[in-house]
Amino acid sequence: MAINSSFWKDRTVFLTGHTGFKGGWMAHWLLDLGADIYGYSLNPPTRPNFFTETNLKKRISASVIGDIRNPNKLAKAINHAQPEIVIHMAAQSLVRESYKTPVDTFSTNVLGTVNLLEICRTVGTVKVIVNITTDKCYENRERSRAFRENDRLGGYDPYSSSKACAEIATVAYRNSFLKDAGIQVATVRAGNVIGGGDWADDRLIPDFLRSLDTGKKLHIRSPNAVRPWQHVLEPLSGYLMLAEKLVTTGSALAEAWNFGPDERDIKSVTWILEHLRSHIADVKWEVSTTQQLHEASVLKIDSSKARSILGWEPGWNLEVALDKTVEWHQAWRSGKDITAITSEQIEEHRCA
Repeated sequence: MAINSSFWKDRTVFLTGHTGFKGGWMAHWLLDLGADIYGYSLNPPTRPNFFTETNLKKRISASVIGDIRNPNKLAKAINHAQPEIVIHMAAQSLVRESYKTPVDTFSTNVLGTVNLLEICRTVGTVKVIVNITTDKCYENRERSRAFRENDRLGGYDPYSSSKACAEIATVAYRNSFLKDAGIQVATVRAGNVIGGGDWADDRLIPDFLRSLDTGKKLHIRSPNAVRPWQHVLEPLSGYLMLAEKLVTTGSALAEAWNFGPDERDIKSVTWILEHLRSHIADVKWEVSTTQQLHEASVLKIDSSKARSILGWEPGWNLEVALDKTVEWHQAWRSGKDITAITSEQIEEHRCA
């Protein structure tokens, strides 16, 4: 991965969502690169959680616990940090949760994003904003073709729709305000990320690991659902490469980007479970008979743009990604230095 560590050393980054799974891995990687990190997020969403287990609170410059829907608190935190780069990862990020809390989902993912963009255009130090959305922002008609960045946005469920709205709001702010202010803003869309330290509910790998820890049978909602699975380090590497390029090359890259796995790693839920069972004999599951909320059965994204323009490539195939996820979890269960294990996996990925 062509990530320039000298670029990131002492670079001030404002990172929202740093207490979450994906945001925690981003914070850890930025620390390893020598960046100066200011975090803004709600409290960690689960117990245990990546943020606490890797001791991130004591390792970053500032960790503000706050809601991105609170513009005054958010503005105070950003103005205190005086960042050059803003990476926006804070979100209500679960499809099934969005059915339970649609108003909170829309207000967090849309108004929270607008708050951030509005504040950043008044802070004189900000040069680049990378807004993390989702591969689910596309209008999914269950076709076999992978989505490209210029495909139509949509969203059946509140989460997907809210992220499509956040994409549209970002374009409006780019065209109306940020471009003229010399601030480069890009949106990024990744696949279904996996990795150590994810304890979220209603996600396949965390549910699998919980069943392994407790000895209880795993209940599967959609065994034939196909997703673009990838280790969390894959899209994060793309976000870092893109942020650097936005600083060094400017507005030509200030647009939407996909960061997904190779076509061969777009697999079904059943394939994932069969692979895990080939390595862990205790894996047991059954298909839930409960009526399920709507979720897309097929989702694929095309990352050829990032490959050709940024030179980005996935570092680990799906088999390795699954193995590294289980390896991290087992190291955590056995009481090993999980902060060191995380850094080791980042270095292994860098050298892949």
